[in-house]
Amino acid sequence: MEKLYSIKDVAEHFDLPISTIRYYDKKGLLPFVSKNQAGYRVFSKSDFGFIQTICCLKNTGMPIEKIRDYIQLCMQGTSTIKQRKYLLQEHKQNVLDQQRILNESLKEINTKLDRYSSDDAFNIISTQIKYVETEKRTLNLHDPFLTK
Repeated sequence: MEKLYSIKDVAEHFDLPISTIRYYDKKGLLPFVSKNQAGYRVFSKSDFGFIQTICCLKNTGMPIEKIRDYIQLCMQGTSTIKQRKYLLQEHKQNVLDQQRILNESLKEINTKLDRYSSDDAFNIISTQIKYVETEKRTLNLHDPFLTK
């Protein structure tokens, strides 16, 4: 006999607040979820795959509306495979762009951390401050390091 899962079971499995699952349902992301005779949501094991995908798309920045579009395409069956593929390819490119930006930002953070961890950190930072002060003075601009 197949097992049914409560919203609490699903929340624990995916480490989500129950309110998030209810919100997803309200936004139309869970059309595959059934309700029991008492009106409570009940989940089957196959629902977990959809929820995993929803979490993946949400975690990678896809807007709720686009996730809903994707789920609606899934509910229409095999006739929407090309549309789903296109939607996911577009999202993949967005994720890759975000990943590139994060990698560039991480390099900058690591550069700063290396500088601050250096035995010569005081001299390096002092030299940078002197450069900025000289540049601002030469350009007749406010010195941001002046304290009042």
